[in-house]
Amino acid sequence: MTGNALLQFVLFAIVTMALALPCAAYLARLFVKDSGVVERGIARMLGPQMARQQSWIGYAFSVLFFNFLGWAFLFLILLFQSHFPWNPQNFGDLPPHLAFNVATAFMTNTDWQSYGGETTLSYFSQMAGLTVQNYLSAATGLAVAFAVVRGFVRKEEPTLGNFYADVVRVTLYVLLPLALIFAVFLIGQGVPQNMLPYVQATTLEGGQQVIAQGPVASQIAIKMLGSNGGGFFAANAAHPYENPTPLSNFAQIVSILLLPIALVIAFGKMVGDKRQGWSLFASMTILFVILLALCGWAEQTAHPALAALNVDQKITDTNIGGNMEGKETRFGIFDSVLWTTATTATSNGSVNSMLDSYMPLGGLVALFNLLVGGVIYGGVGCGIYGILVYVLITVFIAGLMVGRTPEYLGKKIEANEIKLAVIAMFIYPLGVLGFGVLSLLLPQGAGSITAYGPHGLTQTIYAYASAAANNGSAFAGFNADTVYQNIMLGIVMLIGRFGVILPVLAIAGSLAAKKTIPASSGTFPTHGVMFVVLLTGVIVMFGGLTYFPALALGPVAEHLSLFAR
Repeated sequence: MTGNALLQFVLFAIVTMALALPCAAYLARLFVKDSGVVERGIARMLGPQMARQQSWIGYAFSVLFFNFLGWAFLFLILLFQSHFPWNPQNFGDLPPHLAFNVATAFMTNTDWQSYGGETTLSYFSQMAGLTVQNYLSAATGLAVAFAVVRGFVRKEEPTLGNFYADVVRVTLYVLLPLALIFAVFLIGQGVPQNMLPYVQATTLEGGQQVIAQGPVASQIAIKMLGSNGGGFFAANAAHPYENPTPLSNFAQIVSILLLPIALVIAFGKMVGDKRQGWSLFASMTILFVILLALCGWAEQTAHPALAALNVDQKITDTNIGGNMEGKETRFGIFDSVLWTTATTATSNGSVNSMLDSYMPLGGLVALFNLLVGGVIYGGVGCGIYGILVYVLITVFIAGLMVGRTPEYLGKKIEANEIKLAVIAMFIYPLGVLGFGVLSLLLPQGAGSITAYGPHGLTQTIYAYASAAANNGSAFAGFNADTVYQNIMLGIVMLIGRFGVILPVLAIAGSLAAKKTIPASSGTFPTHGVMFVVLLTGVIVMFGGLTYFPALALGPVAEHLSLFAR
């Protein structure tokens, strides 16, 4: 890492933590906050279901019902787009398979994009469809996180709270205020926010160019803060209208990690032991820094093919400048690498550079972040309940080591919880390896690959890892806009989202009904260095070894063949 890159990282870390700490305190207060006037007014409109405490089954049913309604609403908007207003470009209706994929992607917080936003979707579809789902999917993740934490906090209670009340609360008091402030900031940086038709411009060469615009800032704000990631434009944050300045670039990277980090720290406050949150944060940060350094080193390494440009002069990594293919010169390598590591460590998925152009080991870092389930900070809500699945496995292993029943936060972790944790953990391999391999074997799926050899394998595995982890980033060379890929990737998104939410809610319900056991001399401490090391090892072991053959045959093989020439 260069001196300039190190300075940028230190500044980034300071600013992120300076914002995350008060945000964590706010989230912890919100967790125990009584209903306000606005919430009570909404409760009266929605009926008694807002005030009724729900068991984990009732909470899970509400999650599914609420999200299905949102999916159906968005699906119909896309399917009949030409019949709605605010369509100055007269875009037509989306085909059913693409409408299914887009509606599923935005409902599951994946925001996978098999289309170009500025050439496919009307302003109405962008605002009433995608932006609304950006709020609701992020609110769903936060609500489920609150419910899961209640499972550890409550004692001998059969309920986890009320899903509808939680969604209203986090939307009103977290997502809307932050997104409003951030949208105003983005407008000040030059991000458009209007309803005007696209502009026809004449270039200096006399050619014609269409300049797209629209209600961009309002969508970008919540796409970043809500771990959504779907861009208004096809180029995402590499587009100058989504990300016009170095300051907007810096702020958007901070916004990717703000709520995920704040929620992890707030977890300790919510359960009454701040050390618990900090231990989870330490494990995540260790992995994040190591992977960032690896990705940075890989991208600062010159591509060996560049040596052919000048056989008489020794070309080094320094005078070539590293791998700038697919990266914006206004951001450079480190800002691109930092964004990539942050967006794949969470379920954000937005990009300011093209991952398909990364060096093999740089692409491996992004892929590894997805394969561990996006728990290195994770997305809004899903990060904390995802890491808690690894925590339960870790304390189970620790319990076997010391020869006693595993405990976490005063709750005994028994066979039922471990079985559910294993189910939640291995949902990702089902989506990645099961559906990914199927895509490689069937001609309908294999036709999407645009590269031969290891890189082609990585393209496919990355696509299905992104869908399973509800991330949405992609190797752009992978042709996803086919009937087969739109449907299969949509199914994997659903499995990755609700295949984890349902078992973790079941775990929370089981724990909430248990009594709290006082810690004893034989209790394995879950806030010390030993626990942090063990948790980090479990994440690497289960995330890395499960997919080792795919990683070895994909990015690792590509790296070895590239530098063996």
